[in-house]
This record gives sequence, C-alpha cells and structure tokens, in this order.
Amino acid sequence: MSRRSDTPEKKAVERPKGFDDFELRLGDIMRGERATLGKSLLDVQRDLKIKATYIAAIENADPSAFESPGFIAGYVRSYARYLSLDPEWAYKTFCEEGNFVSATGLKSGPAAKKSPPKGLTPMGARDPLAQPSVSFIPIAEAPLSRIEAGAIGSIAVLAALIGAIGYGGWAVLQEVQKVQFTPVDQTPVVLSQLDPLEPAAAAPEMGDDSGAIAAVPTPETFDRLYRPQALDVPVLTARDGPIATIRPGSLGALPPEPEDTRDIAQATPLAEPPAPPQPPETPVQVVAELPPEVALLAVRPSWVRVRAADGTIIFEKILDAGERFVLPKTEEPPVLRAGNAGSLYFAVGDQTYGPAGQGAAVIRDVVLSLDAVVGTYAIADLDSDADLARFTAVAEAASD
Repeated sequence: MSRRSDTPEKKAVERPKGFDDFELRLGDIMRGERATLGKSLLDVQRDLKIKATYIAAIENADPSAFESPGFIAGYVRSYARYLSLDPEWAYKTFCEEGNFVSATGLKSGPAAKKSPPKGLTPMGARDPLAQPSVSFIPIAEAPLSRIEAGAIGSIAVLAALIGAIGYGGWAVLQEVQKVQFTPVDQTPVVLSQLDPLEPAAAAPEMGDDSGAIAAVPTPETFDRLYRPQALDVPVLTARDGPIATIRPGSLGALPPEPEDTRDIAQATPLAEPPAPPQPPETPVQVVAELPPEVALLAVRPSWVRVRAADGTIIFEKILDAGERFVLPKTEEPPVLRAGNAGSLYFAVGDQTYGPAGQGAAVIRDVVLSLDAVVGTYAIADLDSDADLARFTAVAEAASD
C-alpha cells in the first residue's frame, strides 16, 4: 500500500534574472574599477611598476602567466589596493578562480593552535620584541665568532716586528749619544798651584838656583803673544819717465835677471814717446759688401704675388701707385706672378728696370734674383712712362 505525502512538491518558479543574479568574476570587478578610475593597463604599469601582462593575468585569474609564483600574492594584493578593493578577498578569489595554491602550501583558514613550549607558563611567556627567536630572523653571531687564529698570529708577528724595530732605534740613539773617553799615555800633572789673591813674586835672576821653574809672565808678554804682527807696507817708488818706456818683460811674476834689467835700462834711453799710429786712409773692411736690394715699384695699381722657392707665399697684395715692396734676402730667389705687368718696375739700387710686362698682361714664374732682373730687363725709359718719371722725380727730391 503506497503512502502519498500530504505536502505538495515545490516546483521551481522561473522568473527573469536581475542584475544581482549574474555571477561576477574577479576580472569583471577589477576591470570595472579600473574603467571607473579611467586607467589603462599601461597607466597601471607606470603607477605600480608591474608589467601590463601581469595586470591582465590577474584580471583573467591566470597564474601561468607569471614567471615566479612567489610574487603572485604581492602583485594581486598591490593591484587590489590600487583599485580600493580588499586585498585578502581579492587574493582568495584569485586562488579559487585560477586554482592557485600559494608557495607555502598552506590553505586559507584558521591556523592550528600550537601548544606552548614546555617549561613556559602564560605568565612567563617571552616577549617577541625582546627575544625575537623566530625562524625567519637570523640568529646574531657571537662577538668572537669572526676572529680567526691566523689573524691573531699575524697581529702578534706585526707587534713583535714593531717592538724589535723600536728597540733597535732606541739602542742606536743611546749609542750615538754616548761619550767615551780614551786613556792617554801622559797624564797632565799640576806643577804648581797659584793663589790669585797673592801678589806675583819677583822674577828670579838667571844665575839663581832657587829651583823656580820659570818666571811669571807679565801682561805685556801676553799682549805681544796674541797681538797680530803688523803687515808689511809695500814700498812705492816714484817713476819720472813716460809710460811708453815700461817694458812688460821687466815686471810681473817672472821678471828677468837683474843683469838683463840693467842692460835693458842702459840700452833704452829716456826719449820722447812715439807718435800714435795714424789710421789708414782706407778703413779695413771686415765683411763683404751687401748686394743692392731689389724692390718692386708700382706706378699704377698692380696685383703682385711673391712666392718662395718652397711654395709658400711671402707677399700678396695690390700695390697702389707709388708703393714699393722690398724683396727679402733669402738663400733661394723668390718667384713673381703679377697682373697689369706694364705698371710694375724693378728698383735695383739707384736704377729702375722694366717694365715687367706689356700693358695689362699677366706674368708668371719670374725669378727675382739680382742677376736675373739685371740680365733680363733693360733700364727703364723715363720718357716712355710719365707716371714713372713723376715718381722718380719725387724719390730724387726726397733723397736730396
């Protein structure tokens, strides 16, 4: 016989789902908060110094995107604080959604209570701040744990060496300052003792055999003894003869014999001094005469370039009318290049040669030696060039 229950079965009533009926995952909440702050993944990376790939992995609950699982907890909590979420709830949700277990292997939940160590009562429990005896805090080393036996031996050897050097220096100093007396064969003996208060006795006579050893010296004796002898005063002999009669051989460190001196004095009579030698009419020339200088003279503006034998430019300019340039005296003659050569002349001493070219022509590689200028160019004709005649007249008037 079947028994039918009196309570009717409850049937699920389907109704439309509201906003709270949908399941929100951790990534949806974090993305929504990040969108509310108006931050992108790069902005979060810049603010938290965490890679954008790690931020996306946290939102997707993907622990495989991290290189080291040990940093996942810190990254999740830091990102939750940045979004103003609960860090512990966010980390717990991340572990549940991503099937992630922490590196320590401990499950979330209340920790098992540990029994207190034996010998400690609640009244005698140690202070964790005064005695931080925990596993993750290193134990302090003993004061003498880092001292090695070899270091002690080295310090002892160094101290002994310093002491030996100091003692040696002190011994040498004492030996240097020590004064030693050397015994002599003849010991000085006091022959007599004089009383300074008694008057001096009279000096005994020479024939007296009274046994006196010596006469008492007088102050005059000491005065003569310690007074320096007078220097010999040189004797000067007046000479009436002229200075021309003095013979160098008769004076000096090695004078001749007296007989020779007498013969020379007899053979040389006192006479009038000879007349001084007259200078020659032609002065003595000690150096060779310098060759006349060579100069460039421009009667009209002319461009001039003077180049040395090694290629360096000595002078380059546009010579104005009446301007001249004296060539330097070098070992190798320079070379001339000029424009408007018909206005350029060569002044050699008092003579003028040229012109250097015809009209406004350009001349090149003209050797500026004295022989080359005199042998190549003729003496300038003053009548053919009025400007040359005018400058020559002005030069002659200036010299006069």
